[in-house]
Amino acid sequence: MDNAPATTELVVITGMSGSGKSVALNALEDLGFYCVDNLPPELLEAFIDLDRHDRLRKVAIAMDVRSAKSLPGLPRRLAALRSRDVQLTTLFLDSTTDTLVRRFSETRRLHPLSLEETDDQRRALTDAIEYERELLAELREQALVLDTSLTRAAQLRSQVKELVGATRTPMTLVFESFAFKRGIPMDADFVFDVRMLPNPHYEPLLKPLTGRDALVARFLEASPDVLAMEDQIRGFLQHWLPHMERDHRSYVTVAIGCTGGQHRSVFLVERLAAFFGGDWVARVRHREADYWSRT
Repeated sequence: MDNAPATTELVVITGMSGSGKSVALNALEDLGFYCVDNLPPELLEAFIDLDRHDRLRKVAIAMDVRSAKSLPGLPRRLAALRSRDVQLTTLFLDSTTDTLVRRFSETRRLHPLSLEETDDQRRALTDAIEYERELLAELREQALVLDTSLTRAAQLRSQVKELVGATRTPMTLVFESFAFKRGIPMDADFVFDVRMLPNPHYEPLLKPLTGRDALVARFLEASPDVLAMEDQIRGFLQHWLPHMERDHRSYVTVAIGCTGGQHRSVFLVERLAAFFGGDWVARVRHREADYWSRT
């Protein structure tokens, strides 16, 4: 009988209060992970040792500002686990301050760092959120960041399930299209603005279509400026992605934005993902996909 300790796959979920950590934890539970919410960081190593004794292979733990006093030591504890036989992924869920204020206001929940009642509850909530960002800044730098500002619960569950699988590869690229009018994705490592390119929106036949449709693709391929933009983005990424891989990056998000996130950005995201998919794992995310279906 083999008594060697089993490799533990550990996913640590952290991030801003109200950003969807409970949804992410539930998604991992669906994948067969043993899930624990709000484990104090000082118990992390002991908990992993206990799991190994019980032969648990897949563990997901949510840690956040509810353990504020212990958070400063968490990066050191995670680094120690990486040196052991633990396959570690850290997900950081984030949202804009306005989104978090709205969510707390709608649910009437108190923020974990909220102080006593004041006359200006919005100001107090905003201050608590900004203080939380300061406490979590170091963790955010070391994690895979997911911006949930415009993400529904069902979308977040799908993203978490896909990303946990993707992190088993050396480096994963996510090419994301978005609309500037709805804000820049907070999880982007690189952002490219393609609003200066010819816009199919002004062609009646192309307006209801997307960048994944053949008619739109032919329209954009006929433009030297579009092809030049694609070539220059390719060249930039071809130069710098190997450097990022050597720096042990496991996840890079490249965001391409146009006005509505429907034609130009979608077309370029699809092309870039197809091109780079031969060297790395390439994922595609069209942030405004649900938005198109409502228009």
